[in-house]
Amino acid sequence: MASASSAPAAPDLKSGQLLNLITATIASTVGFWGWTIIGPLSARYTQTMDLNPSQASILVAMPILVGSIARIPVGAWTDRYGGRRMFTLVLGVTAPLVLLTAVAGETGSYGLIIVVAFFLGIAGTVFAIGIPFCSAWYDRSRKGFATGVFGAGMVGTAVSAFFTPRLVSGVGYFNAHLIIAGVVALMAVISWLVLRESPAWSRPTEPTLPKIRHAFTLKVTWQLCFLYGVVFGAFVAFSNYLPTYLGNVYDYDATAAGTRTAGFAVAAVIARPIGGTVADKVGPKIVTLTSFAGTVVLAMVVAFQPSQERVYGTAFLLMAVFLGLGTGGVFAWVGRAAPPKDVGTVGGIIAAAGGLGGYFPPLVMGATYDAENSSYFIGLTLLAVFAALALLLTFTVRNGGKTDERLRAPA
Repeated sequence: MASASSAPAAPDLKSGQLLNLITATIASTVGFWGWTIIGPLSARYTQTMDLNPSQASILVAMPILVGSIARIPVGAWTDRYGGRRMFTLVLGVTAPLVLLTAVAGETGSYGLIIVVAFFLGIAGTVFAIGIPFCSAWYDRSRKGFATGVFGAGMVGTAVSAFFTPRLVSGVGYFNAHLIIAGVVALMAVISWLVLRESPAWSRPTEPTLPKIRHAFTLKVTWQLCFLYGVVFGAFVAFSNYLPTYLGNVYDYDATAAGTRTAGFAVAAVIARPIGGTVADKVGPKIVTLTSFAGTVVLAMVVAFQPSQERVYGTAFLLMAVFLGLGTGGVFAWVGRAAPPKDVGTVGGIIAAAGGLGGYFPPLVMGATYDAENSSYFIGLTLLAVFAALALLLTFTVRNGGKTDERLRAPA
């Protein structure tokens, strides 16, 4: 019988663990800022380009489309080439795209800015890089914490909502984009200089396409895709479309709407690592169920358009908290459900589903907007319906309890 000393030594994950997690989270924040620079300025584009609600919704949603779909190959490439290379590459490409957004915006051409917005979606793939990168730095019992903290990088949507319109007001439209592009480029350099791969990471030998096909054959991939598509999709949709919503329903200007949108995003960001950490302790299922139950109730509250800000403001903030808890809870399931060598690929697919979940709601909101009554009742009711369906599906996903079932399996 083999002795215990013959087993390979566990890799030392402590050295550099926190530095890489924090740096990756900041890189994600910057990437999310670049990804969501169009939404806070939607009122400007609507006015300067004379857009109708549907056209404005398509413009806001366009970066989300490619940022979602591209997460699938980017997650697989992260498994293969490592997070350090991929963070540097994606942020390095994002910086000139931010500048091209400014150029397209100044031409006043809707067609041109739609094309640029499509490619700007590349910035949104940072999420699919950081999930496997950060997960590899932590052991199984702490992966929910790691992915939850990294997920807080979605505070970049709040940074964008708060600072982008203020920069435009302070230094001008083009100069604001020049500053943002500089921040993104600087973060690309920092990523290359600071980030290091986890000692537990190893380059897979199999090609990328079969890994993606295999991930799509896993039942849990599809289950978590739907859950994450609803919970993260709702967060992304509101983070991008809330300025438009607040302007149409409550007549806020871009700066005031951006401030409130930033508050929404910050609340979700704070709740996300809490959701991941609690999921490590009590299991991701109870966290996810709580998230969807709260979302159903609060979506219907805001659907009826309460007139007082203390009511609708509180409702939106609480919804952000429930969505944040849910994003942390659902992604805590990925580390349990996916084989370690496939975490990047499966996580990339689920992250893509989350992004796609954020692509369609702005289109639906724009298409179902009742301009006569300034009402989004239909769109918000649909959110409640999908959240209720996700709640029911949560009961069917395995290995969501307090104890990871795989730990009971024989070695």
